Amino acid sequence: MSNLTTSDGTEIFFKDWGSGQPIVFSHGWPLSSDDWDNQMLFFLQHGFRVIAHDRRGHGRSTQTPDGHDLDHYADDLAALTEHLDLRDAIHVGHSTGGGEVVRYLARHGEGRVAKAALISAVPPLMVQTDANPEGLPKSVFDDLQAQLAANRSEFYRALPSGPFYGFNRPGVEPSEAIIENWWRQGMMGDAFSHYDGIVAFSQTDFTEDLKKITVPTLVMHSEDDQIVPYVAAGPKSAELLQNGILKTYQGFPHGMPTTHADVINADLLAFVQG
Repeated sequence: MSNLTTSDGTEIFFKDWGSGQPIVFSHGWPLSSDDWDNQMLFFLQHGFRVIAHDRRGHGRSTQTPDGHDLDHYADDLAALTEHLDLRDAIHVGHSTGGGEVVRYLARHGEGRVAKAALISAVPPLMVQTDANPEGLPKSVFDDLQAQLAANRSEFYRALPSGPFYGFNRPGVEPSEAIIENWWRQGMMGDAFSHYDGIVAFSQTDFTEDLKKITVPTLVMHSEDDQIVPYVAAGPKSAELLQNGILKTYQGFPHGMPTTHADVINADLLAFVQG
């Protein structure tokens, strides 16, 4: 088991497999690096070095009451890339992990980075404001916190059973194994970290961060994403990026790297090798 200790004493668990050009994966809330199993094995078999970490308060990393904001998430990612001395890396982020990648690039620079990919990602801004009318009302995120506080275990069964993977759509057969694996990952972290994490992913404005990014960045988003609305996310991010490429999917859920791994992996590989 591999860990690094950050400057504030937080232990970050990570996986580091293979050799070759590194691909670094940043997971979504409230999951862990295990959510990237399919992608890591796929790219490992294609000759890449694959790395993924558990965000602070998630998975096997320290359950800390501090630092549940995008600056700390980005700093932890920077500490990982420096610890492993990664060069020419490709950073891939899903959902909150996409925000982590964007903040990392804007805050720590692109010197170690070749390309990036944002999948179903939270930037530019999830919450609804006067300047962001397409976002979701703050009451939506307040309700997520209330459900977590009331019964986290039940909440972590309901979310993947419905909108996260699109299992609430007509004709879609739910996968109990996928639902249970989501619940397992979520319950490995701690409630306080996840509670604060809802504010972090929903209220952080990445507009200026996106404008700073110059490396080729693939933005992958589905029009049927029920967690991060397409109109408030994918197209806006691609437009703000200096070298953004938008890839739009039809009928895929927020958790499409799991439910449609074959398509997502192939598209990622084409971008990485292109």
